[in-house]
Amino acid sequence: MKKFAWRRAAVAAAAIPMLALTACSSEGGRSTDTAGAGSAGQVATTDRMKVALITHAPAGDTFWDIVRKGAEEAAAKDNVELQYLNDPEAGRQSQLIEQAINQKVDGIAVTLATPEALKDAIKKATDAGIPVVSLNAGETVSKQLGAFTHFGSNDKLAGEAVGQKLADQGYKRPICVIQVQGHVGLENRCDGVKAKVPGTEVLYVTGSDMTAVASTATAKLQASRDADVIIGLGAPITLTLLTSVAETGSQAKVASFDLNKELAAKIEDGSLLFTVDQQPWLQGYGSVDALWQFKRGGFLIGGGQPVLTGPTIVDKDNVADVKKFADAGIR
Repeated sequence: MKKFAWRRAAVAAAAIPMLALTACSSEGGRSTDTAGAGSAGQVATTDRMKVALITHAPAGDTFWDIVRKGAEEAAAKDNVELQYLNDPEAGRQSQLIEQAINQKVDGIAVTLATPEALKDAIKKATDAGIPVVSLNAGETVSKQLGAFTHFGSNDKLAGEAVGQKLADQGYKRPICVIQVQGHVGLENRCDGVKAKVPGTEVLYVTGSDMTAVASTATAKLQASRDADVIIGLGAPITLTLLTSVAETGSQAKVASFDLNKELAAKIEDGSLLFTVDQQPWLQGYGSVDALWQFKRGGFLIGGGQPVLTGPTIVDKDNVADVKKFADAGIR
């Protein structure tokens, strides 16, 4: 499989074998419940522990089903009772953290899309002696807020990778579509693109309403005939952008962040230039397993540095290698 390695790859390379030995634009199509069973193999003989996985996931984004699937597989192996909780509104996500504290969980894994809104709740967790890891968003503030490690892609680095690839292919007028204004990871992605392609323009849309996404993107494409590529920061957004491009007759190409089986098929048939995979399964798996490792022996995965799960560019040259995993719902 063709892969691209970026800065701090050594951290990821060192951490992923550990994960293998011990087993970084949302709620997907599944309801919130408790998990911890279902994966084949021998279950750890350590005492049962309870972990809360708390994300900023909105409804309908299958990206988060993949995160959750990884977390559930780690929980099944590690004898963990996993509680999955989510809310896209920062204040309510903070309340979910406090709820987990009150339930005296043994560990918390949390996304940091809005770190300022969550810092007080996370401090309450660490003050209560509850270990915290972060995942997916907020790698630059994770340690500062009290998490002992972070699992995800470096969003600024991922954006720069996209910008460089677009620049190398001659694109000069990208539109970078942000579906949640103020989300630090999404803002960093577009900042990274702009660092490599200064003509990049940011378009804000309401990601919770795909009809609104389509109408905003359509209007922008109609008004910006010089736009040569439009970039979605998540698979559902990108699929909607593909429709808007087709309906407007725009000559703009489409690129993306994140991956699912529909996007893999679009890369394969040439509709999509490429996407940047942050391997969300690893984010869920690594977060739960790291909390178990901490309880098991005080082990600190990552050595105080974020454990990178991306970026990996998926394009026509290597999509065949990852499509089978995307079809299986783990990429």
